[in-house]
Amino acid sequence: MTATQVSPPGAVPAPPPPGGIGDALRGYVAKVRGGDVGALPAVLGLVALVIVFSALRSETFTNAFNVANLIHQASAVIVIAMGLVFVLLLGEIDLSAGFTAGTAAALTGVAVTNRGYPWYVGVLVGLLTGAVIGGCIGLLVARLGIPSFVVTLAAFLGLQGVLLKIIGEGGTIAIADPVLVAINNNDMPVWLGWVLAVGVVVVYAALAFRRLASRRKGGLEVESTSVVIAKVVVLAVLLLATTYYLSTERSRNPSVTSIKGVPMVVALLLVLLVGLTFLLTKTAYGRHVYAVGGNAEAARRAGINVRGIKLSCFVIASTLAAIAGLLLASRDNSVSPTTGGAETLLYAVGAAVIGGTSLFGGKGRVVDAILGGLVIAIIINGMGLLNQPSAVVYMVTGLVLLVAASVDALSRRRAAASGRV
Repeated sequence: MTATQVSPPGAVPAPPPPGGIGDALRGYVAKVRGGDVGALPAVLGLVALVIVFSALRSETFTNAFNVANLIHQASAVIVIAMGLVFVLLLGEIDLSAGFTAGTAAALTGVAVTNRGYPWYVGVLVGLLTGAVIGGCIGLLVARLGIPSFVVTLAAFLGLQGVLLKIIGEGGTIAIADPVLVAINNNDMPVWLGWVLAVGVVVVYAALAFRRLASRRKGGLEVESTSVVIAKVVVLAVLLLATTYYLSTERSRNPSVTSIKGVPMVVALLLVLLVGLTFLLTKTAYGRHVYAVGGNAEAARRAGINVRGIKLSCFVIASTLAAIAGLLLASRDNSVSPTTGGAETLLYAVGAAVIGGTSLFGGKGRVVDAILGGLVIAIIINGMGLLNQPSAVVYMVTGLVLLVAASVDALSRRRAAASGRV
């Protein structure tokens, strides 16, 4: 008879041995069936759109010039969507983010163009404008309890008036400062693009294996080494292939002007993605944001400053909208009464939701803004290359947003039925 092994008192039970890639795929499928779809719809939609437009317009959609242009077009919407993720995580909404971007850009233009201040003073003015607007909205929502829909709708209308007052009917403020213009128009040197891509892969791999070793040491459940390696390989292939593609010459007349390299705005998006993701996933503040979004009353009883969390999320959202305003001004070389208006806000909200952030609060990631923003940018860009009218673009974009919201609602219902929420 074999003796039964008894663990010593206080010993940490050993976690089950990690499976391979096959086990990880089966576990992911089970999670999706349970209602936790995450960013899967956005990724599948992104792949499908790229395939369709590549097949229909292979000579224009897939060339390096259009890919770089697509990144420039999507950047401002992506940054606004990053800020909206924080608000949506609370189950709130910010309808004023578009005109917050426009107002911040206008005041930056006044400081740099009209008053002659250095570019960094103008940027500081824009960021402070966004923070103040977000603080005012947050105080009204968190302290007075006014629904965010009402407060931000009022701000949407009011800021539109402020923007008109600053610029004037039909007027514009030129943005000629070379630093501001370069942000969303110029490219990095080719060597710097490669350094950035390789650096991202190396840092991601180091953090992934460090986390793996740490969890194993603590006796926690871990992924298999093969799964981690597969993730690193996929990231490396995507980043290095994109960098190679963008590093090729894309000027129509290279003897006169050479255009190659990764757009400078990619570095800004990367910094925001890493910083904001760290804030949400690796800090107590981020855990509090998710807790408030999941159940505000339970969070309050747990000692979380619910009002403070709400206030800070609106400040973050409006500050990021101000950064987006700078990107819009940089791209257009000017600020007009329509900067940040029209469909900018709607696309940004759509980007966050399409990427996988829930409208019901408590679920979402910063990377959702990038995935959703790329989906919308590809739809607009691809439809333009197909010479489709704006009516068709609006209808298709609205349909995609409706599908994304439906998937979110159905996944939450499935998750509730399976006991995951």
